[in-house]
Amino acid sequence: MWIPRELNAALVDAASTRSAVVLTGCRQAGKTSLLVKSFPEHTYVSLDIPMVAAEAEHSGGEFLRKYPPPIIVDEVQYAPNLLRHVKADIDIHRDKTGRFLITSSQDFSLMKGVTESLAGRSSVLTLHSVSSREYEAWSGRTLDRDAVVEWMLMGGYPELHSRGLDAERFYGDYLATYLERDVRSTLGVRSLRDFDRFMRLCAARTGQLVSYSSLATDLGVSPNTVKSWLSVLNASNIVFLLEPYFENLGRRIVKTPKLYFLDTGLCSYLLGARTSEDLLRSPMLGAIFETHVLGQIIRHFANQGRRREMYFYRDHHGREVDFLLPAAGRFELIECKWAESPGSTQRGFLELESLVGPDRIISQTIVTPDPGSRRASEKVTIADSVGLDFISSP
Repeated sequence: MWIPRELNAALVDAASTRSAVVLTGCRQAGKTSLLVKSFPEHTYVSLDIPMVAAEAEHSGGEFLRKYPPPIIVDEVQYAPNLLRHVKADIDIHRDKTGRFLITSSQDFSLMKGVTESLAGRSSVLTLHSVSSREYEAWSGRTLDRDAVVEWMLMGGYPELHSRGLDAERFYGDYLATYLERDVRSTLGVRSLRDFDRFMRLCAARTGQLVSYSSLATDLGVSPNTVKSWLSVLNASNIVFLLEPYFENLGRRIVKTPKLYFLDTGLCSYLLGARTSEDLLRSPMLGAIFETHVLGQIIRHFANQGRRREMYFYRDHHGREVDFLLPAAGRFELIECKWAESPGSTQRGFLELESLVGPDRIISQTIVTPDPGSRRASEKVTIADSVGLDFISSP
């Protein structure tokens, strides 16, 4: 059963105005299904097949004569040299749009080719796994507090919901496929067991500051190896590194990024949570909820075809704000709390307001799984993590 995706509108619009559209996103996010359903008249070619990828990589001109546009080229990271031939075709047919719809599960290998070959000729969009808002619209089910726990445990990979797959088996297969196909081919990792341990250690640190030295010590590898591995997870849209916000505030502040998984289902699986009760009893519950909220905010803008800056704030005294969304020198402040009293979170709001000035604060929002049961102060509002109505779109 098809789950309608909010990105479809931006995708169709981009294809109507640009010669090429590049769609990135993690494996199993639904990139291929979205393109095939939205553009049924396009020829579909998958470079997952080694023989086809070899032809595209080494004989790009012949490949495009064999599969003339309009065409969907799936997983182009397996044949990056093809993009030079795509550029040549676009330059010949400058007045035609939507000729090439290209997907990749690895931003790093793709974006180099896009920068070098398709600059000014393509639109780049990102499709993440299903958002909780997309799920609500499809299923007709409102995600209350209990349902949010179930959602965080299962995650948003489309097949889990549309085909009713077993989550534990799905993620076991997903990790095996991801490790074998993407990680080994990209990094030449000799020990997939070490990389699997690395992913589990990262899951245990979701919502926390990145410590390359700590991860390296736990794994018995060098910090540079950890940075390299983490860059692969980041570029594959498995994790997100949230940078700290700082300007000349006159205070010592933390300048290390925070690590988040982009899908809570994968993160929960790596943590060993198999049931809702496992998650509710986990000391990681608050961090998983914060991870969930960040993922929904990222999807909110990505599904509009937009990229919006987002940061966190923390000083060395522990005063912090989970998320800052800047807009023309002003800020929306967002805190995530699963169970804690909202009053205790306002210290970070007050601290940042005193540093930048009240006129630069657009809004102050505390996100909880059950907003209806709590009261906000005059300045602070309480919101849920699904609708995201508390976020403006400047």
